Amino acid sequence: MSDLEKQKCEACNADAPQVTDEELADLMRKVPNWTPVVRDGVMQLEREFKFKNFKLALEFTNKVGEIAEDEFHHPTLVTEWGKTTVTWWTHAINGLHKNDFIMAARTDKLLED
Repeated sequence: MSDLEKQKCEACNADAPQVTDEELADLMRKVPNWTPVVRDGVMQLEREFKFKNFKLALEFTNKVGEIAEDEFHHPTLVTEWGKTTVTWWTHAINGLHKNDFIMAARTDKLLED
């Protein structure tokens, strides 16, 4: 795992730059289980987490919610029986920022804790 999960998100305004193609390639190596997806022209970072049942998926969803609140950076969370899908992107810039990769790494870390 990279050191991304130890980094702090920075305040992000509408004029903040999206990650470049070069940065995207480098950051994707640090969170290899995540997939960049484009929805409605907006690049996002997504991963599906599988669990044995709904209760475990919901517990994980709540943990992701807690780290999101801590940074005031909120993903889309879809919780179903046996899985939680987490999608990070920066709404203010309609795309990916380094913050999204930091939060993806922190989300991965939740599985270890």
